[in-house]
Amino acid sequence: MKRNKAVITWLLAGCVLVFIMVVVGGITRLTNSGLSMTDWHLVTDTFPPTSEEKWNEAFEEYKKFPEYQKINIHNDFTMDDYKFIYFWEWFHRFIGRIIGIVFIIPFIYFLIRKKLDKATISKCIILLLMGGFQGFLGWFMVKSGLIDHPDVSHYRLALHLTFAFITFAYTLWVALDLIYPERKTPVTTLKKIARVALVILIIQIIYGGFVAGLGAGLVHNTWPLMSDGQLVHDSVFIEKKSLLLNLTEGKSGVQLVHRTIAYIVVGMIVFLYIKSKKFNLNQQQKSGLNALVVIVFIQFALGVFTLLLRVPLWLGLAHQVVAFFLLSAMVYTLHRLSK
Repeated sequence: MKRNKAVITWLLAGCVLVFIMVVVGGITRLTNSGLSMTDWHLVTDTFPPTSEEKWNEAFEEYKKFPEYQKINIHNDFTMDDYKFIYFWEWFHRFIGRIIGIVFIIPFIYFLIRKKLDKATISKCIILLLMGGFQGFLGWFMVKSGLIDHPDVSHYRLALHLTFAFITFAYTLWVALDLIYPERKTPVTTLKKIARVALVILIIQIIYGGFVAGLGAGLVHNTWPLMSDGQLVHDSVFIEKKSLLLNLTEGKSGVQLVHRTIAYIVVGMIVFLYIKSKKFNLNQQQKSGLNALVVIVFIQFALGVFTLLLRVPLWLGLAHQVVAFFLLSAMVYTLHRLSK
């Protein structure tokens, strides 16, 4: 570990930056700021407009697109309002640029100084490609809200969000490979359960993106039952033309799936924890499992209160932040059970 300390610090710094970027992305979404910048340039929009003339040009460009023409034109939308939403989208993109610099420059330095073995080089190249693809997905998402409808595609939003989580998870895994270079016999039974739990958690993150993109947290704001005292609300079956569309594009259906998977995630983690009691685990493995159980119940409670209170900004953001902690604990636990 000592020999790779600089590389480990670099990778963990990347994890922190991805975490910050997703948090800022959550604020951007919850403040409806994501469509404020109607174009993307690698260099020229690195910093916000520096004069009133430039601000007016940006604002006039924004007025050409559906979000202003169909929504904000009716809301006494001022330049100050525009500057507010512009800031969050700009800041989100700015952090993306910082992440690119933080990954690329140290990577080249470590290559030159021969501080990376072949396996780590391959993993870091994958990380760089994932970062570039994530940038593309961000613009791909924004573009969907600049054509006819003043909302981004919930499919593209979920893809952008989930890939950020996956990039974070893979970066953490690569760092853990360097932190714990020793290889021990895996706990095969627990490893298989943890893998299934991780897959279900990722599906839940995807549906979290669907909920966010559709505003599905603003309907059926009761728990444990949905509206009208129903376990499964009637609207789940009638919103769209088919059950599949109801469960992927209907607000009621998407919320129902998100609720249901939450129970499954909790159940899988509790099952993993109980099953682990039959094995002689080391302290790292026990710590990972303990963290998983604590965090999953915190996340479940945050999800319930976010729903009951109709997604206030701070609570929606907290729910997303703790999802990151839950994924981190899951990746750490799986790594310790696997290697």
